[in-house]
Amino acid sequence: MTASETDDRLSAQFAFLNEADRLKSVLRATTLVDGSRRENSGEHSWHLALYAMTLADQADPAVKIDRVIRMLLLHDLVEIDVGDVPIHSKGGTAHGSTDTQEAEAKAADRIFGLLPPDLAAEFRALWDEFEAAETPDALFAKSLDRVQPVMANLMSGGGTWVEYEVTSEQLDQRVGSKIAKGAPRLWDWVRAKTRAWFEP
Repeated sequence: MTASETDDRLSAQFAFLNEADRLKSVLRATTLVDGSRRENSGEHSWHLALYAMTLADQADPAVKIDRVIRMLLLHDLVEIDVGDVPIHSKGGTAHGSTDTQEAEAKAADRIFGLLPPDLAAEFRALWDEFEAAETPDALFAKSLDRVQPVMANLMSGGGTWVEYEVTSEQLDQRVGSKIAKGAPRLWDWVRAKTRAWFEP
């Protein structure tokens, strides 16, 4: 690689890294566990990577935790452009809506497109795999992405469940079904905790 090629590659890598710093400014609906403030998406991504390391024993034996961690570090970068779309939100830009999915795909094109082509393809493939939630790695990553806000809500006195008037049944449908696909034993444990909160 020539000096000019090295310079171009490093410029692209740092352009991506500097852009990724903006994720720290994206506030999520979920609060910190102490309820003192809303977490930002950079904190969420870091916490999920730690969740993957700590809860690796809850994963299917086929799961590669290093890939899960990489997915979790990348999965919310699109929020730089789209913002946080809470899972219990409603309306045209609701979580999982066609509008939201299209906006996130456009953001992924832009953000990963800042990278050198080899890294852009690699990172985008991991993001796409996470979004599709079909492989064992992606299913476990999705499960953790759903578990972390549940635990924050439990620790903060209900958090977004109170704000969005979430019912126990809605939690099962929107969150529990995803967790159970990738970490069924973990959902059994977490569900017992949520039942105690919703049905004291």
